[in-house]
Amino acid sequence: MIEDIRKLKITDVHTHIYPGKIAEKATASVGQFYNIGMNRIGFPHTLVESGEKIGVSKYLVCSVATKPEQSHSINDFIFDKCKKYPQFLGLGALHPEQTDWENEIERIVEMGLRGVKYHPDFQKFNIDDPNMIPVYRKIRDAGLIILFHMGDDRYDFSAPQRLYNVMQQIPDLVCIAAHFGGYQRWSDAAKYLLCDNIHFDTSSSLWKLTPDEAAGLIHHFGADNVLFGTDFPMWDHEQELNRFLKLNLADEENDKILYRNFERLFGVSV
Repeated sequence: MIEDIRKLKITDVHTHIYPGKIAEKATASVGQFYNIGMNRIGFPHTLVESGEKIGVSKYLVCSVATKPEQSHSINDFIFDKCKKYPQFLGLGALHPEQTDWENEIERIVEMGLRGVKYHPDFQKFNIDDPNMIPVYRKIRDAGLIILFHMGDDRYDFSAPQRLYNVMQQIPDLVCIAAHFGGYQRWSDAAKYLLCDNIHFDTSSSLWKLTPDEAAGLIHHFGADNVLFGTDFPMWDHEQELNRFLKLNLADEENDKILYRNFERLFGVSV
């Protein structure tokens, strides 16, 4: 049950939104990829409606470019929705095969977006591909973060050791390793990803991990480095908050994960 003892401040560091004309198709495609039923559609307004049920005040929103030519229009869309919804902070989209990535990173900065989202399993590239290292350095130099989908055990593109390899080359790259650093590869995440500047989100993991396992990962990585995320429209906010609160963390840890770490990472107040 969502606690009513005290008023929680809540942010969501991992959400997906899509333009209206493709939202249903895009949402269904994600569900098919993971073989998970999708009962929500990734419209911006449905994200806000879901989050309002638990009092979410800030959302980090993104969409993934599955083709190089998509990134420009996706970034325009995210920028427009961040203007419309003041509670949104946006991540830009880049594709590993696009050739104009330097110009697009500059555009992402000009639009005030906060970073870049990569989904190596959708985009079919290894996180530690040598061709990506200059891109990551440009992202770092631009003062942006990277949100990486991590660790699907059906593929090797996003294996935790690959992010470790990147961090050995660019230790000051600031990133969020989604899904506790390794969707269904949590033991590898715990082994490889205790690195400076790697943060973690709780998204698409609490349904699979036991409360003890999830709390153990939080204590292993440190509550200062973990942020609450839902992966909406994969999951809704009431569902994910209920799962999170079953971890029975201390109030101070809850506050760090639910909003304080978000405030610190993005320089906002909620």
